[in-house]
Amino acid sequence: MAMKIRLARGGSKKRPFYRVVAADSRMPRDGRYVEKLGTYNPLLPKDSAERVQLNMERVNYWLGQGAQPTERVVRFLEASGDMAKTERNNPEKAKPGKKAQERIEEKAAKVEAAEEAAKEAAEAAKAAAAEAAAAPAEEAPAEEAAAE
Repeated sequence: MAMKIRLARGGSKKRPFYRVVAADSRMPRDGRYVEKLGTYNPLLPKDSAERVQLNMERVNYWLGQGAQPTERVVRFLEASGDMAKTERNNPEKAKPGKKAQERIEEKAAKVEAAEEAAKEAAEAAKAAAAEAAAAPAEEAPAEEAAAE
């Protein structure tokens, strides 16, 4: 029998309350369980002692019997110091959605177009400066002739 240490939801609508239970993995979430190991009340403040209450003696017994804790229960055990902290990394979750990626691509295209326009403007300014430098040399004799 594959055992899990998981949460079984109780409480009314929009007022959740969970029992931490040892249950057969084939049973439904709120269905039959073998033993109640504690409680979790997410409505209480995070620093409250009554938010998560576990009977650690029985939890350790079930872990010794091969029961697998769910991700949320692992976090409870890590917070209580009874289980070593594990590094979590989900790079897929950090990726932006489809529309956000489209907006990023549009913004990158606009930035690229602005950079190209700035380069063209700089080249045009250099060309104009070169023409301006060459033009006074040609006009200088004409001005001297007018001055005489």
